[in-house]
Amino acid sequence: MPGPDQEFEGLLPYHGGYRHLKSFQVARLAYDVTVRFCNRYIEKRSRTHDQMVQAARSGVQNIAEGSVASGTSRKMELKLTNVAKASLVELALDYEDFLRHRGLQLWSHNDPRRQALVECRCSTANEVAAWVKETARHGPDKPAPNELFSTLYPEISANAALVLVGVAITLLDRQVTTLAAAFEKEGGFIERLY
Repeated sequence: MPGPDQEFEGLLPYHGGYRHLKSFQVARLAYDVTVRFCNRYIEKRSRTHDQMVQAARSGVQNIAEGSVASGTSRKMELKLTNVAKASLVELALDYEDFLRHRGLQLWSHNDPRRQALVECRCSTANEVAAWVKETARHGPDKPAPNELFSTLYPEISANAALVLVGVAITLLDRQVTTLAAAFEKEGGFIERLY
């Protein structure tokens, strides 16, 4: 029997290939990074810790659920993909709040570190963590060891997570636009039944 992420053919259109979607892959990386970030920098019993992890998880899970639901309802796929995007927007705001409340720098859109992270093509949370450490240690000034742990690591980590979340949001935005156009043009399985 095929797994839940495999495509089928016959009466239903191909669906469920979410593991191949770049939006799923980046959102899952953002989720893994968020779990690691929250466990390190946010009080484990706080509401914020739970909210950030759940928003990141919701982004990933709704992409998968929408992809699987697309076999019978393109409308549901569109809705769930948009819910994934909304969850990640909520997560981005939490990262911005983290930086603002601690007086840490939010990178501008043209900060070269943003592009450096994207070009690094990290695929695991460990690779992102290694990039954060390398970036902190090789910044413009030689940081003191206590500054690395108290300021630079949290600041660079939050900004790196924001970059990943931003990439996922951009990919989902494009996906929603494509899905909406296809739905408008072709409808979905249920719509064609009627």
